[in-house]
Amino acid sequence: MASNQQDTVEVVCPYYAERFGNVREVTSCIISVSSCKPGFGVEQLMDNSMETYWQSDGQLPHLINIQFPRKTSVCHVYIFSDYKLDESYTPAKISIRTGTHFNDLNEIEIISLCEPSGWTGIPIRNIRDKPIRTFMLQIAVISNHQNGRDTHLRQIKIHSPVETTKNQTLDNFNEYSTVEFQQYSTIR
Repeated sequence: MASNQQDTVEVVCPYYAERFGNVREVTSCIISVSSCKPGFGVEQLMDNSMETYWQSDGQLPHLINIQFPRKTSVCHVYIFSDYKLDESYTPAKISIRTGTHFNDLNEIEIISLCEPSGWTGIPIRNIRDKPIRTFMLQIAVISNHQNGRDTHLRQIKIHSPVETTKNQTLDNFNEYSTVEFQQYSTIR
């Protein structure tokens, strides 16, 4: 079930979230796009440079497909766009879809953007407000500003929550690092 949650869109830098150690960037995935101009493809979308961008080539909607090798938890999708530089190429409405493959994708979010400049964070949650576990994520650009035909996206980042076990959490404290304590830290 899709929800128009423009108020949940966050304008933040994904690098800050990674620094705190609660999330990690998902890198073990296959990324494809529905179309691109020569020299403006997936490589430019993922190169960590705000100077380069992916440029679509064709009819709307423009799609970015992210396929994971195993079911993966996803808590945020971040996109970097800049209306001042890209004007009519800047996305105005984005749909986020998840599923196991191309034929069973369900729309979970529809986001409206108003002249974005910088990182836009989109929380990805299920109905219980937990990160979604999925094999495939699709970002669909439904419309652009000024009725533009092609799209520029400068970067995308996908974050997964870092899951810590009780032992990993306790190992962070010096007072629990003695041999005596560690021998009782697991149940056999």
